[in-house]
Amino acid sequence: MDTLLRSLGLIQPGGLIHYHGSQTVMDGLYLAAPCSCREYHIHDQYGINDLRYQLTDPYAADPSKGVLVNVRRESITRSTANA
Repeated sequence: MDTLLRSLGLIQPGGLIHYHGSQTVMDGLYLAAPCSCREYHIHDQYGINDLRYQLTDPYAADPSKGVLVNVRRESITRSTANA
């Protein structure tokens, strides 16, 4: 299953990713999960297929607290540490 996700470039919840988006000071490794922000829920209600992610710091005291929200798929890459 992991090989299939890797070959398709999919990000699974809790997957380790590298962020390289517009907030360059935040570049680094994070855990990704589907975004739970209000804006994403509105998009989902209107049928807009635009998956966004919430990134958390795996080394934080409270890793459940989102560091970056509403992150586009184009701004993250699956970490090679997942291989």
